[in-house]
Amino acid sequence: MPKRCAQFRGRSLDLGHGGWAQLIAGFVSDHERVMATLLASLPLRQEPITMFGKTHLTPRLTSWHGDPGCAYRYSGRTFAPQPWTPALAALRERLRDASGYAFNCVLANYYRDGGDAMGAHADDEPELGPAPDDIGIGSISLGARRRFLLRPKAGGETLEFGLGEGDALLMGGTTQAHYKHWVPRTKKPVGPRMNLTFRVITRLSSGAEA
Repeated sequence: MPKRCAQFRGRSLDLGHGGWAQLIAGFVSDHERVMATLLASLPLRQEPITMFGKTHLTPRLTSWHGDPGCAYRYSGRTFAPQPWTPALAALRERLRDASGYAFNCVLANYYRDGGDAMGAHADDEPELGPAPDDIGIGSISLGARRRFLLRPKAGGETLEFGLGEGDALLMGGTTQAHYKHWVPRTKKPVGPRMNLTFRVITRLSSGAEA
């Protein structure tokens, strides 16, 4: 069984090897209003991606936003950033103050129901930073709670967070080098959830295909 991590709310959790995570409960108190604003203003859509030679649609709706040059590359595609909306920019400033990371991009993921999910992965692309041994991730979860699992790449105990209702999860140091994370599907009835994952891109591009 995964180890539940609600007891670490408000303080840093040492993950070993220089990695850490911190859960800030209720970081966005008016999360339902904020999610409604974002749903009305973000160009959310399912994107075709290629994995293991097969192309399929992402099992959630996504939207990529950031400063000019913050291209996002994954699954054989490169995405140019959409502009910051006022709501996204305000959340970025709050996370910058809370974490100390100068986030310059964000991926919005909208989970419509329990059938939408995120597969196991690490945010360990070489363009992420601010440094190779300190990849800063700031995640805000709005709406319904969903299970968020964090497991060592080398095997070992899986940590479980129940994220939603405005919670923020910060990850830094070498966490992405040693851990994978994911949001599994569930057959239980769950409401819609939006997750905003803020990152720091250090290698800016002059242009990208969307």
